[in-house]
Amino acid sequence: MDLGDVARLQRGKALRVPPSGKESWRPVPAADADHHWAQSSLVDKAIVLGFKSKYLRAEIPNAYVAEYVNRFPQKLVGFAGIDPTERSAIDELRVARATLRLRGITLSPANQDFHPTDSRAMRLYEEAEKLGMPILIHPMGQFSEQSKLEFARPYLFDEVARSFPKLRLVIAQLGHPWVDETICLLGKHNNVYADVSGLLGRPWQAYNALVSAHQSQVIDKLLFGSDFPYTVVPDCIEALYSINQFSQGTNLPVVPRESLRGVVERDALGLLGIS
Repeated sequence: MDLGDVARLQRGKALRVPPSGKESWRPVPAADADHHWAQSSLVDKAIVLGFKSKYLRAEIPNAYVAEYVNRFPQKLVGFAGIDPTERSAIDELRVARATLRLRGITLSPANQDFHPTDSRAMRLYEEAEKLGMPILIHPMGQFSEQSKLEFARPYLFDEVARSFPKLRLVIAQLGHPWVDETICLLGKHNNVYADVSGLLGRPWQAYNALVSAHQSQVIDKLLFGSDFPYTVVPDCIEALYSINQFSQGTNLPVVPRESLRGVVERDALGLLGIS
C-alpha cells in the first residue's frame, strides 16, 4: 500500500504556500494526478490525502481528491482534509463521507494550530469514530516556520486513543522525530498504527526506528507509505529491504526480512476498517 498525497500542480512546478507573506514551505516536486497515477501502478492500493489548514491558508480540496480517486475506485482511496478549528468541520466531515465518498481523515495539529485534545478536535474524533473513518495524523511541523511543534508530539494522542478506543489512528512517519513516543502508543493501544513514509529517505533514521519497533514487538503495526511526491515507491521498497546494511560486519541488531516484507505486504486497508 502507498500513502501519498496529490495536489493541483503542474508537472515540474513547486508548491509554496506563504502563510505569513513569504514563501516558507519546502518545494513540492511534480505531484499532478497523472504522475501520481503512474506511480500507483506499482502498488495494489493507494491512499490519497487531502489537507486543509485555515492557519496556514493551505488546502488540497476534498472535492478535487474525490474527483481523482473516484476515477479509479479499484485502486485509489481518498482521505479528507478537515480542519477542526473551523465551525463547519463536522458538517464537512459528513459531506466528505456521504457525498464525496472519502474514507478517512487527514489531520496535522502542528500545521492546523490546535492541541490534539482541543474540544473542537475531540468532537471531530467522536464523529469520525461513529462514521468508521480512520484518521491519519501528520506530526511534523517543519513544512513552515509557522508550524507549531508543541502540538506535534505523538504522546498527546494518548488521551485521544483512550477516549475513543474504536477510532483507528495512523501516525505518519512513525511520529518522527519522536519515534519512541509513537512506539509506546503502538504497544499501548490496539487501534493506533504508524506508517514509514518519509523515514525511508533517511536510511539511518529508518534503521533505528525499525529496530526499535521490532524489539518492542510492534513492527506488525507499521504500514507502508512512500511520502509521494518526495519519494517514490520503488526507492522506498528498495530502501526498506536494504535497511540491514548498517549491521553488516557489526554486532548491531537486524530486522528479520519477513518483518520487513510484512510492512510492504500488510493489508493496511483491512486494519483500518476500509473494505
